[in-house]
Amino acid sequence: MSLRNEYPRPQFVRDKWLNLNGEWDFTYDDQDRGVAEHWYQTPAVFDKKIQVPFAYQSKLSGINERNIHDVVWYQREFELVCKEEKEYYLHFGAVDYQADVYLNQQYVGRHQGGHTSFSFEVSHLLKAEGLQTLTLRVWDPAKDETIPRGKQFWEEESRGIWYTNTTGIWQTVWLEEVEPCHFENLRLTPKFDEGAVHMAINVPEVALGKKIRYQISFKETLLCEDEIKILETEINREVALFTNKIFRTNFHDNGWTWTPEHPNLFDVKIVLVDEQIVLDEVTSYFGMRKIHTENGMTFLNNYPYYQKLVLDQGYWPDGLLTAPTDEAFVEDIKIAKAMGFNGCRKHQKVEDPRFLYWADQLGFLVWGECASAPVYTPTAAARLTEEWIEIINRDYNHPSIVSWVPLNESWGVPGIHLNHQQQSFAKSIYHFLHALDTTRLVISNDGWEMTETDICAIHNYNHGAKSEVKKYQHFKKTLADADNLINLPPGKWDIFAKGANYQGQPILLTEFGGIGYKIGAQSGWGYTSVENAEEFIEEYGRIMDALYTSTALWGYCYTQLTDVEQEINGLVTYDRQPKADFKAIKAINDQFYPERIFVAKD
Repeated sequence: MSLRNEYPRPQFVRDKWLNLNGEWDFTYDDQDRGVAEHWYQTPAVFDKKIQVPFAYQSKLSGINERNIHDVVWYQREFELVCKEEKEYYLHFGAVDYQADVYLNQQYVGRHQGGHTSFSFEVSHLLKAEGLQTLTLRVWDPAKDETIPRGKQFWEEESRGIWYTNTTGIWQTVWLEEVEPCHFENLRLTPKFDEGAVHMAINVPEVALGKKIRYQISFKETLLCEDEIKILETEINREVALFTNKIFRTNFHDNGWTWTPEHPNLFDVKIVLVDEQIVLDEVTSYFGMRKIHTENGMTFLNNYPYYQKLVLDQGYWPDGLLTAPTDEAFVEDIKIAKAMGFNGCRKHQKVEDPRFLYWADQLGFLVWGECASAPVYTPTAAARLTEEWIEIINRDYNHPSIVSWVPLNESWGVPGIHLNHQQQSFAKSIYHFLHALDTTRLVISNDGWEMTETDICAIHNYNHGAKSEVKKYQHFKKTLADADNLINLPPGKWDIFAKGANYQGQPILLTEFGGIGYKIGAQSGWGYTSVENAEEFIEEYGRIMDALYTSTALWGYCYTQLTDVEQEINGLVTYDRQPKADFKAIKAINDQFYPERIFVAKD
């Protein structure tokens, strides 16, 4: 059984940690009696076993039940000898949706939000040695429409565009031992045009007067190192990486930048010292990468860049939202790149940091999206905003992420076309994300009914089947130029909400395709359908030919990478088996790069 043993926080790595994945005791609490009856003190009530970090709805959990249970409980024991002078932090990668944590029968705290990481300092609740008992109560109400749940269905069996829901722990749980004087956070901002990196390092007050030593290396070559005396709890330092004039002049061509073609990374080590005593040591990395828009184009590292993305739902047959292994992330990225895609849009899911790590390492653009709530209420808006604060705090350092997508197809803002309140929310979340992160683009409402946005992101599946010539010609005409794209919307939705207008942003077709191809005994649906691999390639080429005739588009996101449950519109099956020759798909994807588009050469 896979325990997901890899270190779960690749952008902030320490050596000492205890993985708490594996077998836990588990039970349902359909009458919600657990708190009143003190189940955190009553191990006898736990009548099941579950493999963490897999949700009970998944096969890899060992339970594999689809029945909906709004409240569930977890418990496990682990052995630990505590050091009196140390602090201990309990970390959770993600728990869907609300987690109440108990340690040794004492209440620790609560976290709300199903897709983001959280932690608690638990030193005062640990026994000096011996068995420690960790208990979790999880509340995940299926019928609460104010909860951002994305593609998770509120019924037991998935159908349509909705998939099996996830309740409870679905990313790694671990314990970390640190000194009271330790690093709390590290934020790395590449200053591309200056050839520098800005470091923001957070420490507790007890660190005042001590020192930080840092090193920045590139491919094992030390570029710079220095020592900083800690005078405040947030230390800001801009570090020049390219002081040599030759490097500055030839910066774009000397192999130091991060692109999908050449994912160069810089290694960072920070050490907190008191005199000569090492109190804490953390390793991280960053990429020299810049994304911006100008003159209706997207630019990567100051060159126009054509984004060829694939929609990625991030589901697996046996693990659902949880990848069965770390290698599964690598496989998905390599499959997409083998077909000629240079990135993905992670759809309605905040993906595991391990995926982002491999996207950084292998060179793969990522549009980071969140799960949406189905309705708009002030509560739903607040919950979404709170999750975005945690998303950016966790994932800020990943160079692969080039765009944030807080809203999709008016999910959670169904009245946005005319409703001033919902328009205000879309505008505010756009500006709020820019206020938190100046290094990425923000799309206000991917698909249609946009307000303020950095990219005009349009969805259009009206390309018809091969026999629907008129429908296809209308699709081709729509893609022809910017005026058609903006003024000929794909359905009943306008591209911009009332009162908002196209402002010359780059136009990308961010959902289309969805060719349905059934392999073996599977059944399901797609937007068009074919019978064999030859037809699949022909249909893919037909749709992409229409896209490539457009003089207005600056990229696309094809639906989708894999089949997911009843959806059979993937480029590969749900278990990642090819539906057609990857080289043939890549040849179609590679046939188009306008002369004005830069692609890094091998």
